[in-house]
Amino acid sequence: MASARLSPSKTPPAAGPRKATRAERSSLFVGSVEKAFQVLEAFKGTQRMMTMAEIARAAGLDRSATQRLVHTMEQLGYLRRPPDSPLYGLASKVLRLSYNYLRSRDLIERASPYLLEISRTLGETSNLQELDGHEIVFLARFPGKHLVNVDFAVGYRLPAAFTASGRAMLSRLDEAQRKELLLATPREPITPFTETDPKLLLERIDEAAKQGYSAVMNQTMVGDISVAAAITDHHGVPIGAINISVPTTRWTLDKAAEQLAPHVQLAATSISQTKIAQP
Repeated sequence: MASARLSPSKTPPAAGPRKATRAERSSLFVGSVEKAFQVLEAFKGTQRMMTMAEIARAAGLDRSATQRLVHTMEQLGYLRRPPDSPLYGLASKVLRLSYNYLRSRDLIERASPYLLEISRTLGETSNLQELDGHEIVFLARFPGKHLVNVDFAVGYRLPAAFTASGRAMLSRLDEAQRKELLLATPREPITPFTETDPKLLLERIDEAAKQGYSAVMNQTMVGDISVAAAITDHHGVPIGAINISVPTTRWTLDKAAEQLAPHVQLAATSISQTKIAQP
């Protein structure tokens, strides 16, 4: 039975580098391409189908520019509109970009056998995530016998500092990098138990550095316990994390840390020792 997830008061901004101002942009920067992606990114959360006006508002663009961009992307096959309908939605062709990205990640290929083994041996859900700015992104997911967080699919994002995988990866960064990413993290709690105080979060990350793993409970979903360890490259830089998710109905935080941490640590260490091609 899936646990209930409480949505944050507002969707956190996409992770990544700070958006450059117009004065800082290179002369090579193509503004129309940026606007096209603003249109595609307008379709998030519950915004599955929208009118032209709704797309313009969500993308922060004027109606004229939105109309041209939507028409172009519909012709190219990235947006769709049912016959005689004013509503537009993403088309399946968008998945080609995601598929190509996943196929290009050597990390996913290297980690998949370990994720599958964990799922089969323990009967619990195993995940592979990577750090993108102040967020983690789900790259692979192997459901166990008791699937807990059914809405966490590949491509899903969460604030790194609130997750076991994020804290495990942040623990491999230096103090300045940790503080910088924490400053970029939205302070809105996702559940009533989400820890948002920067000082406390830094302490949790320090704990993960000392232990070699991180374990959290009820931070992004009520009823969920997650244990994770970071995967690093040959320079010690975190490139991903192995995570196991279990329900609080069958596990306690202490039991999960004791019994699951060795599995994620072994998998993460083994993957770290392989030669992984970086994107």
